[in-house]
Amino acid sequence: MLQAQSGDPETSRASESTGYLFPINPGQANYLAGTMGELRSSHFHGGIDIRTNNRIGIPVLATMDGYVSKAQVSTSGYGTVLYLTHPDGRVSVYGHLDKITGKLGTFVKREQYKRKTYEVAFSFDKNEFRVKRGDTIALSGNTGSSQGPHLHFEIREGNHVLNPLKFGFTEIQDNIPPAGQKIALRTLDINSRINDRFGRFEFTLVKRSGSEYVLPFPILAYGKIGVELLGNDRMDASPGRCGINYIEMFVDSQRVFSQYIEKVDLEETRGILALMDYKSSEVRGKRYNKLYVDEGNRLPFYQTTNSGFVQVKDKDRKVVVSLKDEFGNNSFVRFQLKKMPVTDEIKLSTSRTPKLEYEVLENTLVISSRPCESNEVTLFSKGRKTTLRYSYRSTQQTVYLIDLRKQQPDSLATCTGSLAFHFKDVVPSTTDYTFYSDHADVSFPAEALYDTLFLNVNNQIENGREIFTVGSRLTPLHRSIFVVLKPQIPLPPAKNLAVYRREGGSYHYLGGDWVNDKVRFHTQELGEFTFLTDTLSPSINRIRLDRNTARFRIRDGRSGIAYYEANVNGQWLLMSYDFKTGILQSDKLDPKQPFKGDFELKVVDRAGNERIFKQKIE
Repeated sequence: MLQAQSGDPETSRASESTGYLFPINPGQANYLAGTMGELRSSHFHGGIDIRTNNRIGIPVLATMDGYVSKAQVSTSGYGTVLYLTHPDGRVSVYGHLDKITGKLGTFVKREQYKRKTYEVAFSFDKNEFRVKRGDTIALSGNTGSSQGPHLHFEIREGNHVLNPLKFGFTEIQDNIPPAGQKIALRTLDINSRINDRFGRFEFTLVKRSGSEYVLPFPILAYGKIGVELLGNDRMDASPGRCGINYIEMFVDSQRVFSQYIEKVDLEETRGILALMDYKSSEVRGKRYNKLYVDEGNRLPFYQTTNSGFVQVKDKDRKVVVSLKDEFGNNSFVRFQLKKMPVTDEIKLSTSRTPKLEYEVLENTLVISSRPCESNEVTLFSKGRKTTLRYSYRSTQQTVYLIDLRKQQPDSLATCTGSLAFHFKDVVPSTTDYTFYSDHADVSFPAEALYDTLFLNVNNQIENGREIFTVGSRLTPLHRSIFVVLKPQIPLPPAKNLAVYRREGGSYHYLGGDWVNDKVRFHTQELGEFTFLTDTLSPSINRIRLDRNTARFRIRDGRSGIAYYEANVNGQWLLMSYDFKTGILQSDKLDPKQPFKGDFELKVVDRAGNERIFKQKIE
């Protein structure tokens, strides 16, 4: 049994009481850096992040009687993590731990040495490592994907993560209502407009009182409009910005949208990409919460009227958004949508004066150009030529709108230049579908997409390197797709040649399997792909090496670290690895046994390049 530390009266008293125990300093004021359901870049946050005042090594206590059902040590995700199963069938999770204590900690370390690997995972039955409520089971840390020292704490029921704040923990206090920062409005069909224009537009909210945020002027609108909110929730005496679990939207006093996040399905957490505006999150790190439900959004958090869309045609609309946190603190966002007739000659000037550019919004191709003498552009599609009149214009900009459900042009010509779109296929979101071409084959499993995809595929040569475009990186994928690239430039086979995804000036290693001059790989992101050769070995920088400790920083600038291995006099040495900092730190099986003799550290990257460091320890 994992016993509490002896002589700890608070822990002893906690063990005798009932109910779930707060796992860090129970009975004292605690503070959070994150809440359950909070919007993260690719998932919902699964629990609460309990602050440890930037310290590592705070005792972590079992929240309830039970047994350790799983333990894992990893360089990513939750890092070192414990799972406790309780008599009520629920499971508590403790992530980013620095060390596992007691007999289980000893067992894990011995198994790491036995298997000669830092990363291990175990499952246990109920009779192996039993715990009592209040036992010290671990020390808090900063392992895995943690961005700072804290304890990640979850309570699970079946395949769902519950909100720990519903379990009556008085250690957390909150008297601060959520805050609104911005509202974004989006046109949702080709005939809709916002301030005479088509697209997505952001507006900064003004704080009127402690709990009310407004747009001080009405927004001109017409047609089917989607509302998005950028906001956060602050908690007492905590600098962290947390998520908002309860959002409702009222249009002319009628509730049209509600979103209640009280539990999260572990298998569907990536569905967050349909809840947020993906482009804002990907490009600027701003996580706008959509207050409407897209067709591809399969999350269970909603009650809506007309999917939450706001129709502005026959009258003005007054919109109120209610924001509420788990403690009942409430705030409101208010603004007005003023009806307007659609016009093709707009007076509102735009700061943007592109020579010629385009983007795809929902099912609409939006082409923006500097004004021309002609009112039309020429479209080319499968050898046919047609003309298209502008949808609206100002003195600085002309905009053309094309419904891609009716037409996918190959290219366009105007007085300011030409554009090639490379639309090759229309991919449904609900069924398996494979696109075939001379340059690439792309297989989409059912529900890999959130919406119909107008797939653009192209390859071109840049500075002697072949670049394949498969869709846009700003189109989210719910599941991985399978891609086969067919290089037109012969590539000599080599173990260090691999597929990389290009994003701006950065390249991200994907690997791939070569079969008959073609390369196959899976990806969860669309975008640009190319082939790179990695011939550079990883770097090894010694920080400290003596009889007591071995500490190094390792890096690899291209394909990334695949594995590392250290030994002293030929005996394998456990080295913990923090990928965030690149730090390797020795962890002796016997802390009292000094290092002496020949030390060797080998580091290998994913392309197979290796570097070896050797030193004699006297």
